[in-house]
Amino acid sequence: MSDKKDWRDTVFLPKTDFPMKAGLAQKEPAILARWREEDLYGQLRKARAGRERFILHDGPPYANGDIHMGHAMNKVLKDIVVRSQSLMGKDSPYVPGWDCHGLPIEWKVEEAYRKQKLDKDQVPKAQFRAECRAYAAKWVAVQREQFERLGVMGEWDAPYLTMNFDAEAAIVGELLKFAMTDQLYRGAKPVMWSPVEKTALADAEVEYEDITSTQIDVGFEIVESPIPELVGAHAVIWTTTPWTIPVNQAIAYGPDVEYALFHVLVNDVPLDQVGSNLGEGGRYLVATDLLDDFAKKFMPAAGEYFLPLAPVARFKGSDLAGTVARHPMHHLGGFFARPRPFLPGEHVTTDAGTGLVHMAPDHGEEDFEVCKAAGIGPVFAVDDAGRYRADWEWLGGQGSVINAKFNASDGPICSDLREAGALLAASDDFKHSYPHSWRSKAKVIYRCTPQWFIPMDRPIPPLSPSGERVPPQAA
Repeated sequence: MSDKKDWRDTVFLPKTDFPMKAGLAQKEPAILARWREEDLYGQLRKARAGRERFILHDGPPYANGDIHMGHAMNKVLKDIVVRSQSLMGKDSPYVPGWDCHGLPIEWKVEEAYRKQKLDKDQVPKAQFRAECRAYAAKWVAVQREQFERLGVMGEWDAPYLTMNFDAEAAIVGELLKFAMTDQLYRGAKPVMWSPVEKTALADAEVEYEDITSTQIDVGFEIVESPIPELVGAHAVIWTTTPWTIPVNQAIAYGPDVEYALFHVLVNDVPLDQVGSNLGEGGRYLVATDLLDDFAKKFMPAAGEYFLPLAPVARFKGSDLAGTVARHPMHHLGGFFARPRPFLPGEHVTTDAGTGLVHMAPDHGEEDFEVCKAAGIGPVFAVDDAGRYRADWEWLGGQGSVINAKFNASDGPICSDLREAGALLAASDDFKHSYPHSWRSKAKVIYRCTPQWFIPMDRPIPPLSPSGERVPPQAA
């Protein structure tokens, strides 16, 4: 016999029906089935009827694929919040929902078209929308089953879907309430736009890649200025997006930046041998700090022919107020014949370029804000496919503006500027980071689009005795 004592009789363990193995893969579906059979969610609603309510407004996910860990964490954490409020005695219903509209769904349907060698624009709109609706309905069903499998309780048989007709009708009804009280207005705003997908993109849908672009220096002839010696000189702008020149409306200067007016002299050599568009005896305006960088662009072509650039006058940026230039393509008339005013811009720096920034309010956030303050609005010259409108005086119907060949130093924009004597320098070697769509991998642009707004900085019209909002003009 062993001398070792058996201690098992001295250990008091609780007796339980819990199995030795959890077996969650089999146990969890059984628990969920029991909850459904017993209508646990419905019982909770009846038990909490009339109690203080707690409503969790759940941002609906897109119905366009299987759920991932982000979905799981989101839904489980919200379920914990809803359940805890219910345990504290509150009536805490949960209505799940899905966003059934937008690019994520449309892009998936378009992918199916591309596999069939079809273009979305060749498909009737009613058919395209019906296919998007069917695609969304399919994934609502899949995701609902997956969310229920996580143990999330809610009104899964009556979810909120943005594509439900009653939901769409409610949205329109609420919008009309704003319209009836003059709180709805049509405006414009520059957004990240994908010419390939023909839609606006959120910041999260944009990624950046290094590209090589064409950089150009363009001269805008000054036709009016409180500084007499500036009249007839050329304000020089630098840009890496030549396609925005046909939409230029102004020139921005830095109020605290110093600018230099200088002459270009050539040593008795014909201009065609110099190899530059800088005219003999021409006068040009650039930021003083960037004068040397500007000169270096032309020295290799001119060699020993150029004399050193010597400023003949210097001005503070604020002195340029009231100066007006004309567009290089002013001879086309119409939009291009309008004066291009000089505007103060706090965003103007001397980090690169010329210290003068050409402004196209349709295609830049700072451009839009600076021009808006001066009463200059967008013209919507570039359509959703990235082409100039057919009726545009210069390059109408042409593009695409994201095409490198279209913007190249020998492309149509630069060729026309060169013929007009305004293209001072151009090279196709500027390397920089540029935004792209993470879906199509194509370049995106800033594009101003007409949009509807509800202002949040205006007082809400008062209620009439009948409970209706009183329009501002009647209040």
